[in-house]
Amino acid sequence: MKTSDEIRDRVSRAYAQAVSQPGGGCCGGGSACGPEAIESSKGVAVQTAGYGEEVADLPADAVVNSFGCGNPLAYADVRPGEVVLDLGSGAGIDLLLAAKKVGPEGRVIGVDMTDEMIARARRAIATAGASQVEVRKGLIEELPVEDGSVDLVISNCVINLSPEKERVFREIARVLKPGGRVSISDIVVERLPGWLRRLPTVYDSCVGGAISEKKYLAGLTAAGLVEAGVTERLVYERAQLASLALSEIPARWKTVVRRLRLEWLVRRLAASIEGRVWSARFVARKTAFERRQTA
Repeated sequence: MKTSDEIRDRVSRAYAQAVSQPGGGCCGGGSACGPEAIESSKGVAVQTAGYGEEVADLPADAVVNSFGCGNPLAYADVRPGEVVLDLGSGAGIDLLLAAKKVGPEGRVIGVDMTDEMIARARRAIATAGASQVEVRKGLIEELPVEDGSVDLVISNCVINLSPEKERVFREIARVLKPGGRVSISDIVVERLPGWLRRLPTVYDSCVGGAISEKKYLAGLTAAGLVEAGVTERLVYERAQLASLALSEIPARWKTVVRRLRLEWLVRRLAASIEGRVWSARFVARKTAFERRQTA
């Protein structure tokens, strides 16, 4: 049994490698998330998942290296001047989109544990001239963020990778201001075989560590958040699951898989779990009550 620190270290190494290979691996790089080709302002076609033309003028590196499963900022009603926190901010796509919404008078904070991702995000922030954005190195289970300082917490296909999700949910509640909101895009699963969960590549692809929608909502509620719910779902078909699995096979094994024609086995496995894996958008908020003074 791997410890939480060992799991985080392996995941960090997997994403450090993935960021050097844009468009593949780790939460699909778009493969399981319905990628769309968007033409950037620099004439570069980039792959997105759940985004539209709002990414076209972002630095292409931030968009190409987005390993998400949705758009947590869609319909999140972000207001000018607010403070937005992105858990597992990666190469910075959601940081830059949030910066547009909060404006120069707002703040956007990203937290990531992988040095390579942090470096990419900081380059993208500098390129975009988004001075209201900063990235901090840290764990989402122990956020380097002050209590009650955040209006909106977002995350995109990251919390499923945490081996200590209850701690993440408690940290979200801690950093939110009274009345603060949550908007998270993430992978959930139902009845996944234990042996499949234990495969490192399945875990790193955002499936093996995912929990059920019911447990996710219960975790948010147990942390003290209210009105936890799901506003969107995208159930993955077998072809999408097979594409994700094939993209996660290490390069040194892909030749063997092709020679032995094992793709059929991957596709058969994908068919067996069809309908059990989907991306969901979770929302919740922190209560905004005032404690009354008694005489």
